[in-house]
Amino acid sequence: MSSQEAISQGPGNETTSASRAPELARKLGLPAAVAIAVGTTVGSGIFSSLGEVAKAGGTALIMVLAFLIGGLMQIPANLCYAELATAYPEDGGQYVYFREAGSRPLAFLTGWISFWATDPPSISIMALAIVSYLGYFVKMSSFVGACVATALVLVFMTLHLRSVEGGGRFQTFITAFKVLPFVLLIGVGVFFFKSGDFTTHLAGASAPVGITALFAAISATTWSYDGMGAVCYMAGEIKEPKRTLPRALIISVLTVLALYVTLSTVAGGLLPIGRLAGDDKPIADAAAAIPFVGTAAGALTAIVGIIVIIGSMSSCIMFQPRIEYAMARDHLFFKSFAKVHPKWKTPYFSILVQCALAIVLIFASNLSTLLGYFTLVTLIKNFLTFGTIFVLRRRKAGYTPLWRMPAGYLMAAIAMFMTGTLIVSTFLWAPIPGLVAALIAIGTGLPAYFYWNARQKREQVVTPGV
Repeated sequence: MSSQEAISQGPGNETTSASRAPELARKLGLPAAVAIAVGTTVGSGIFSSLGEVAKAGGTALIMVLAFLIGGLMQIPANLCYAELATAYPEDGGQYVYFREAGSRPLAFLTGWISFWATDPPSISIMALAIVSYLGYFVKMSSFVGACVATALVLVFMTLHLRSVEGGGRFQTFITAFKVLPFVLLIGVGVFFFKSGDFTTHLAGASAPVGITALFAAISATTWSYDGMGAVCYMAGEIKEPKRTLPRALIISVLTVLALYVTLSTVAGGLLPIGRLAGDDKPIADAAAAIPFVGTAAGALTAIVGIIVIIGSMSSCIMFQPRIEYAMARDHLFFKSFAKVHPKWKTPYFSILVQCALAIVLIFASNLSTLLGYFTLVTLIKNFLTFGTIFVLRRRKAGYTPLWRMPAGYLMAAIAMFMTGTLIVSTFLWAPIPGLVAALIAIGTGLPAYFYWNARQKREQVVTPGV
C-alpha cells in the first residue's frame, strides 16, 4: 500500500473527505510510460548538442563514442529510478523519495522549487520555441507569437485535463512521430556517408585530444539524456508498476541511446568535423548535405523542431503537476492541488494553475530566462535523489521495492557521478546566479515548509487520526 493510500485508509478515517474524494487511477500502460520518458528526453537540445559534443571531442569518432558511453552511463540513473518508483508506486517522484528517506524539508523544497522555478518556465520556454520554429514559415510580432504560444499551452492543457488515457495515447503517438524524422534522416543519410573524414582531427592548436577529449565530449552529452525519470512522477497511474516501470525506463534509455549514436554517426559521415564543431544547427546542416534535400533542409528542420518540442511540452504538462498533487495529499501544499476531477480522474487544479503560471511567463520571457539559473539547484536535487538509495536500502525494514536493481550501491554511485559532472559544468557556467538561486530557494522554501508543517500538526490535533 502506498503512503498516500495509508493516509486515506487508516483507522478512523473511513468517513473523512480524503476517503470519499476521487482518486487517480492506474490507466497508463507500457507504451505510454515509454512515451513520457522518451518524449521528455528527446527535445530541442539534440538540435544543438551534436555541435557541442563534436567541438568537445575533436573527431567524429570520439563524438559517437561519447554519445555511446554517455548513454550507457545513464542506465544506472534509470535503474535507480526504477527501484525507487517500484518501492513507492505513487505520484510525486522525487518528492516521495525524499519524504520516505526521512527528509520532509528536502522533499518540500523539491516540490517548491519545481512549482515556482522550473516546471512552469519549461512549459513557457517550449511554447515560445515552437513559435520560433513557426516563424520560419509565418512572420509574427512578439505579441502575436505570445498569443500563439498561449493557445498551444491551452490546447495541451485541455487534452491532459480531460483524460489521462487520452493524454497517454497522444503522447505515444507524438513521441513515435517525433522520432520518425530522425530515423528517416539516418536511413537516407547512411547512403551518402563519407568515412574518410571520420577520424580527421579538428584543426587548431587548442583542439582537444585523446582521453581528455573523450571525457569532455561525454560530459557534453549528459544534458541530451536528461529527463527519462519524468515517468516516475506518474507512478501512481501506471498499470502493474512492478513490471511496467523498470521495463519503461530501460527501453527508454536504450531507445534514446540508439537514436543518438546512429544520428551522430550519420552526421559525422555527412559533414566534416570542422563544420559540426560548435554548429548551432548541426541537424539542418547534415540534412542539407544530402543531395536531394539541399535548400529544403531549413524548412524540414523547422517542421521536425515543431514536432519534437510539441512532444516534450505535452509530456511536461502531463507529468509535472503530479508533484504538487502529492504534496497537497500530504497537507504540505495548498489543499486545492490535491483535487481530482470526479469524471476525468486527473489532478485538474494542479494542471490548471501550472499552465496559468506558464502563460504568465510567456508574456514575461525575461523572467523565464532568469529562472533558468535554478538549473544548478535542480541538478543538486537529482544528485541527492540517487543518494536516497543508500539511505533507504540500509533501513531494510519498510523498504520493499517490487524490483531491485543489481549492484545497487555501485549503480547509485555512477548516477551521482554523472550528475556531479553536470553540477560542476553548470556552476562554472554561472556560479553567482546559481548560488543566488539556491539561497532564494532555501530562503523562501523553508519558511513555507515550517508554515505548512505546523498547520498539518494543528489539523491533526483538531481531527485526531487524519
